[in-house]
Parts: sequence; C-alpha cells; structure tokens
Amino acid sequence: MLMAMLDHDPRLTAERPGLLIIADKGYVSAELDAYLAQRGVRLLRPSYRNLAPRPGEQFLKPVRQLIESVNDTLKGQLDLELHGGRSPLGVAVRVAQRILALTAAIWHNRATGQPVTRSLIAYDH
Repeated sequence: MLMAMLDHDPRLTAERPGLLIIADKGYVSAELDAYLAQRGVRLLRPSYRNLAPRPGEQFLKPVRQLIESVNDTLKGQLDLELHGGRSPLGVAVRVAQRILALTAAIWHNRATGQPVTRSLIAYDH
C-alpha cells in the first residue's frame, strides 16, 4: 500500500529529499527497502528480535507511545469509532469537529489554570 501511495503521487518523495517514514514491523520487505532507497526515502521501523537493531530504532518507543496516546484520546474521549458519518467527507468533517473541540477545550483549560488540561468532562453535559 505504501508503494502504491508513493507511486500515485510522486511529488510526495520528489519534493521532500531525505524523507523519513516511521512504520511498524509490518513494513519488513526487501522489495520495499529497495523501492524506498531508490527514491531517497528512509524507513524507520523496529527490527525483529532475531535481527540486528536498525539505525534510529531507539527513537521509536517514545514516538509510538505518543501515537498510542493520541489514538486512545481520539477513540476514547472523542468517540471517533462512533462518528456517524455516512460518506468519507462526513467522516472527515466529524473528525475535524471533534479535534477542534478538544483543541479549544485544552486551550481553555490551560488559560483558566485547570489541573487537567486534556479533559472534556467539564463540557460533557
């Protein structure tokens, strides 16, 4: 799928020299490695236990924790799995609305000195 996306829009790699893509272990493929190397793209992913660690692998854990935290917030607090959109545009609008609402709540909570800034509980009536 990654190769298809990059083939679909060659500007993604052409306009970003030294592009770094962060992925999980599912992106292990000699074909993919060669494809990306040919386009000057670096792929940062964890190695399997029986293989030597890949360069930069030590930086993945904090990034992965951040991604998991964001996903948990999107699914938990914002109920994105129950978005109610009936079309791709409808889903995109509902996702954008909820992210904007959370962003506004975080800003308001910080501006008013609330102890918990990433919570929508005070606004859930």
